[in-house]
Amino acid sequence: MIFRKKEKKSYDATVKKPVIKASICNGEQVAGFADINTGAFEEIMLIRDDADLDEFRKQFGITTDIGKIY
Repeated sequence: MIFRKKEKKSYDATVKKPVIKASICNGEQVAGFADINTGAFEEIMLIRDDADLDEFRKQFGITTDIGKIY
């Protein structure tokens, strides 16, 4: 079995902002990026608990607060 190092991913902060899209109906949360100009949402990963949110932050080097959209 081959193990690969997890590479830090990046995003263009001038075009996209990290957000969590939350469902009003069932509470499901998805982390991703919203385009600042168009508002289009790009899903990255499902957030089930704080560990998933921490992993999302680590993958992209996010240190700021992440907003929520509904």
